[in-house]
Amino acid sequence: MENQVNSFPLIGDKMPEMQVQTTHGMQNIPGDYKGKWIVLFSHPADFTPVCTTEFVSFAKRNDEFKALNAELIGLSVDQVFSHIKWVEWIKEHLDVEIPFPVIADPLGKVAMSMGMIHPGKGSDTTRAVFIIDTEGIIRIILFYPQEIGRNIDEILRSLKALQVHVKHGVALPANWPNNELIGARVIIPPAKSEADAKERLKNNEGYDWWFVHKEI
Repeated sequence: MENQVNSFPLIGDKMPEMQVQTTHGMQNIPGDYKGKWIVLFSHPADFTPVCTTEFVSFAKRNDEFKALNAELIGLSVDQVFSHIKWVEWIKEHLDVEIPFPVIADPLGKVAMSMGMIHPGKGSDTTRAVFIIDTEGIIRIILFYPQEIGRNIDEILRSLKALQVHVKHGVALPANWPNNELIGARVIIPPAKSEADAKERLKNNEGYDWWFVHKEI
């Protein structure tokens, strides 16, 4: 992997089509998931404590992701047999079934193409999260260091918020749906003309014409 470039896709980029080996067999990503949202997440290594806690948390919320038309896909640079044995260990010792596929990327091709290799830590992958929409477009990118486990509820919240934005064309406030100022209300896009600005507060609630919100 020394001669490969650790590239970094951007929000709004098309996810490159990849054929990958997973614990559920060979898959084409994102092609096999067209019409569904994807939450692609990498972990540093199998049989490690923090990664194990994350996999359990993802598994316990799998039905919530599916209810949002989203599929979970894990990834690390481990071999597929390591993934399979780790998944078996989690089932046997923690009584948790891992229902989603895990990509085996021993050559680091996927990890490199997605900017998942942790700088300064050899070939291990970061704790990256890519939320990809039904058309294969990357919509959210989250990165965590190896030492910090992810908040799976925040990933779920981010997906819900993004889907509200896509459906209604609105913005979402901090901590939505529990924002300190407007609760679960959403923010109407800013005015595009002086006339529109003058009418904003006549027809909507808000603090000023540039900060107008509504229920959905």
